[in-house]
Amino acid sequence: EYRGLVKHTGGCHCGAVRFEVWASADLHVFNCNCSICTKKQNRHFIVPASRFKLLKGADNLTTYTFNTHRAQHTFCKTCGVQSFYTPRSNPDGYGIAPHCLDDGTVQTILTEDINGKEWEKAVKEHKTIRDMSKP
Repeated sequence: EYRGLVKHTGGCHCGAVRFEVWASADLHVFNCNCSICTKKQNRHFIVPASRFKLLKGADNLTTYTFNTHRAQHTFCKTCGVQSFYTPRSNPDGYGIAPHCLDDGTVQTILTEDINGKEWEKAVKEHKTIRDMSKP
């Protein structure tokens, strides 16, 4: 258990992929305008890899990459839902889709727009994004 954090559970639409993640009940969610995040409406919060556990469905995940191939866009082979992924900004963590969490553990969501169209500049100027995946 992690002091001050809540265990959230979630997964894809069909239930083949399930996970748990320890994070605040008050989520800081990024709304990115890069090409893929715009197409998928990929809003996400970032956690260290140590606070994420895949409970089931590893064999039901597939991955899409493009451009630098650093971001690992994982999604369910059956229903196509991306409930989490490995962001380019935080390859040592996970980006979790808050809309894929089960009800009952989220208190508030603060959404921050990030200019993914100018990714390098946005990440360089952002004061905390790289630290969000640190334990």
